[in-house]
Amino acid sequence: MSSVDGVGVSPGNVPVYHGDNLKAMIDRRVRLAEMVLRCLICGLGVLAAVLIGSDTQVREFFTIRKKAKFTDMKALVLLVVANGIAAGYSLIQGLRCGLSMIKGSVLFNKPLAWAIFSGDQVMAYLLMASLAAAAQSSVIARLGQPEFQWMKVCSLYEKFCTQTGEGMASALVVSLGMITLSCISAFNLFRLYGGNKAKSSGRW
Repeated sequence: MSSVDGVGVSPGNVPVYHGDNLKAMIDRRVRLAEMVLRCLICGLGVLAAVLIGSDTQVREFFTIRKKAKFTDMKALVLLVVANGIAAGYSLIQGLRCGLSMIKGSVLFNKPLAWAIFSGDQVMAYLLMASLAAAAQSSVIARLGQPEFQWMKVCSLYEKFCTQTGEGMASALVVSLGMITLSCISAFNLFRLYGGNKAKSSGRW
């Protein structure tokens, strides 16, 4: 069998088109990767929110009991909320991907593709912004700020800081996963326009 420009010719002189098979294979792999990433983000987003949201530690200073909790640091509150939203969003999108794979439908229309692309972009920016704010606050809590006479809080609340660090590590993976999903949704969106361009050039 010989092939020219993606069209194979069988011994019976019956044209066999390989381009559609290749495109379908790429579509399946992209959808599978997207669904796996969304499920991963959903799970790790819940884990990050639970680790940080349930983190508490009580210390006694003479006769005073002081309880450290995540609401004492507003950046951590934002991080918990952002990861909770990301988990819910990824769950909905993951169900959409699963349903699409079961039905065998390949691609969506342009308005839906734009909506998914925009949603992934917003979530990626939200997660990165909240993680950056939490990381900055955590560095100050760990190292202090001698110029302002801010003490090293983590030396007093070691368990609290350790668990918060674990939650932030999960949040980092969530952020990187959402950035990857933004690239996938951009690919899904702009190849729709690429397909139209190819069809238009084919008419000439």
